[in-house]
Amino acid sequence: MRIARFSIDGNVAFGAVEGDGPDGLVLDIIKGIPYAEFELSGTKVPLNKVRLLPPVLPNKVVAIGRNYAEHAAELGNEVPDVPVAFFKPTTSVIGSGDAIEYPSFSDDVHYEGELAVVIGRMCREVPRERVKDVIFGYTCANDVTARDAQKREKQWARAKGFDTSCPLGPWVETDLDPADLALQTTVNGEQRQLGRTSEMIRGIEDLVVHITEAMTLLPGDVILTGTPAGVGPLHVGDEVAVTIEGIGTLTNKVIKRG
Repeated sequence: MRIARFSIDGNVAFGAVEGDGPDGLVLDIIKGIPYAEFELSGTKVPLNKVRLLPPVLPNKVVAIGRNYAEHAAELGNEVPDVPVAFFKPTTSVIGSGDAIEYPSFSDDVHYEGELAVVIGRMCREVPRERVKDVIFGYTCANDVTARDAQKREKQWARAKGFDTSCPLGPWVETDLDPADLALQTTVNGEQRQLGRTSEMIRGIEDLVVHITEAMTLLPGDVILTGTPAGVGPLHVGDEVAVTIEGIGTLTNKVIKRG
């Protein structure tokens, strides 16, 4: 099931995405919240009549760096012995169709298309055999990065945590095997990244186990699983799109911060 979060006439709701094709999609509004048991209301609205919002509002986004060997190599980095984790703040999260605002402190902002894991229940110290039980679903992500700031600052907080640096969407797919999905990033329609989730150095089970050894994850929290090779610069006016097999396409324009 595809679960979207949207606004219409000033109201915010969750809905199940039904249908095929950009003009045939409708949202069946959900009664309640999707992390618990819910019912479909039967009230349906066309997708093109609503504004899509970030599909979740995470308490935290835990991102993993250098989880594809070729991406680590293209930036001159070694594959780490353990997963490299960092945070992106909630204020960095935007939805599909929202604008990425080019930060004033950077001259080298890059796209990084990624598979995002959405947590469905509060969990800590999750054993490997229970990982699937705590996952709500999957969505597309773009770990937008101020590469020059990342290089000159020892901490990545500003480089990867600036406002609008974490696009998520367009919705969460709850029925998906994430083991071997095609991931593509385009800029202005030109392919820049093409990889598969099977190329991850550490899979989703490993990441959930590793992260929850240290911290509690809450419903709606997001894990970014790393990006394949092919990262590169974005400029004001560009349109960047991340497409993941079985999920959909996350699209954002780049604008100058006002």
